[in-house]
Amino acid sequence: MSKTWMIRGEGGRLYDIFRDRSIAAIGWSEIAGEVSAGMTKSEIRTLYAHKRPELKRGTVIAGAAQVWRFLNEIEIGDEVVTYSPDNRTYLLGIVTSDATYAEASAADGVALVRKVDWRPIEVERDHLPTKARNSLGSTLTVFVVPEQAAASIRAIAESSGIPAQTQPVVKGELEEEEEDEDLEGAAGAGSPTTLLTDPLLGIEVTALERIKDVVAKLDWEEMQDLVAGILRAMGYKTLVSPPGPDRGKDIVASPDGFGFEHPRIVVEVKHRNGQMDSKAIRSFLGGRHQDDRGLYVSTGGFSRDAFYEADRAAVPLTLWTMDTLVRALIEHYERTDAETKRLVPLKRMYVPA
Repeated sequence: MSKTWMIRGEGGRLYDIFRDRSIAAIGWSEIAGEVSAGMTKSEIRTLYAHKRPELKRGTVIAGAAQVWRFLNEIEIGDEVVTYSPDNRTYLLGIVTSDATYAEASAADGVALVRKVDWRPIEVERDHLPTKARNSLGSTLTVFVVPEQAAASIRAIAESSGIPAQTQPVVKGELEEEEEDEDLEGAAGAGSPTTLLTDPLLGIEVTALERIKDVVAKLDWEEMQDLVAGILRAMGYKTLVSPPGPDRGKDIVASPDGFGFEHPRIVVEVKHRNGQMDSKAIRSFLGGRHQDDRGLYVSTGGFSRDAFYEADRAAVPLTLWTMDTLVRALIEHYERTDAETKRLVPLKRMYVPA
């Protein structure tokens, strides 16, 4: 019976590469050129420990298990899922090749590669049932997706991205996660060279995604107020545009609150499904003054052309996805005001240092 695998390269950073090249890949470039299908976990562990003698034993075990799984357990015809934390979307595809070594791209985290026939539909995380979302929060780079979650992704991907029915979710609702069956170590939330066996890493990654789930439920005005609250916590005073035409600026942030003192940051907030493209970025930049600084917030993410447009803009412009927005909220949460905390109530949890 075929399985459905999550393959999440570099914590999701390789999502666009996976889609555009019709591949799924993992890193471990130190050993990728010397491993092959049929090797045992012990042989891969020994090789990894020799290449990286400074790593802890648990890290070596975890990394070797992920590489072994990618080489030996995944089969042609299996389903594969990958996730973009920026755009909060999943891709679903079918594995069409054995694993091969890609020397030219190994340094970029694309070392061991399998060909994948990706479906054209990107499945939005917010369309999945709560239990399915929670079961997809593992920190492993390669793991078996629970069948319930796989079925939910499959159903939406096969229905042109529209869920057959939306399951109501109570705000703040949490459900118990299903654990992966092979927990030899929590591996690969970031680079394979920073693998951890600390289960607290899994708590952090899961918490980040669940905070995004809460933020996604805000309406547009609440999202605008949340962005303004984060900017105030960062030391700016904000002027929020009233409802109605805003002429390309939802918030103006500056040291004096009027926009007279520099830096004057003009903010556009888009809280909707789907990525913003380069045309939207050009439209926003067209109304900016030479001394302005721009912040464009899109909870649906941005296309690659949009990032390119922002990089080449004459006016300094920063793009915030849902991921960067929530990370900024967490970083400055203690300094946010009561109204901002009311929008996204969070609880601090202390763990051993």
